[in-house]
Amino acid sequence: MILSVSRRTDIPNYYSDWFYNRVKEGFLYVRNPMNAHQISKIDISPDVVDCIVFWTKNPENMISRLDELKAYKFYFQFTLTGYGKDVEFNLPNKRQHMISVFQDLSQKIGREKVIWRYDPILLNHNYSMEYHIKAFKEIAENLRGYTDKVIISFIDLYSKTKRNTEGLKIKPLSEKEMLELAANMAKIASDNQMEIESCAEVINLQDSGIKHGSCIDKNLIEKIIGYKIQGKKDKNQREECGCLESVEVGTYNTCMNGCKYCYANFNDSRVADSIKMYDVNSPLLCGVVNKDDVITTRSVKSLKNGQLSLFDF
Repeated sequence: MILSVSRRTDIPNYYSDWFYNRVKEGFLYVRNPMNAHQISKIDISPDVVDCIVFWTKNPENMISRLDELKAYKFYFQFTLTGYGKDVEFNLPNKRQHMISVFQDLSQKIGREKVIWRYDPILLNHNYSMEYHIKAFKEIAENLRGYTDKVIISFIDLYSKTKRNTEGLKIKPLSEKEMLELAANMAKIASDNQMEIESCAEVINLQDSGIKHGSCIDKNLIEKIIGYKIQGKKDKNQREECGCLESVEVGTYNTCMNGCKYCYANFNDSRVADSIKMYDVNSPLLCGVVNKDDVITTRSVKSLKNGQLSLFDF
């Protein structure tokens, strides 16, 4: 099983103590977002967890305790953009703080286990194509030698995202603009010894030097864990998404990063109500088990299928 921690909220930033407690206990609960009374109990022991994929904009709170994960294999998807607090409200300054956090994490766990994400890319009166190229170049130069890969994507304006970003007056990107921006970023990535991929993009960026990527990446996971794995494309993601199937442990309406483009927070009041229910010792993230809830043990297993050999690299 691949554990996704988490597409729905920034667990490393705000709920790492909860996650470390769940590792000690060996299980956690996840409420079905489509069926409020259905809860899955998920075994997260090292016997069944092949790899953990952490998604975060700031893993600083987690770094000092990474030794507690020594029985697990893992890597980080680390989002680091050029936006200010008008877009990413609760994040520390990128130049003064976040770049050094990225570097610190990379030094502790290895550059191949920290994937840089520059996404989503949006244009408005503050963030032009020229701005993104300049910001991407500055960050890439600072992360040279600290990561092997960068992933980019262009903003998708879902209904929730449209509502949350209304004040930003986002300008839709044309295909020409996407291709031009992608080509510039591909050149910058190459200059800084990074592979560059796109995330769940409909547009083909191959001619710009960018291939379709997989954030939950089968090849990378096999390299990290030293085993071949058998698994299918995640059917719960968009058609354009190339991610391997995984078990998601997060909860919607719990992230405090305050990013205007977020699709996982419905509104500020829902987030505030959820945070009030946070209990570091609860099996549920920001929730309690009610009398009408039904808890079912989810069937999970390792996806390992034979050790890798030198001929697999």
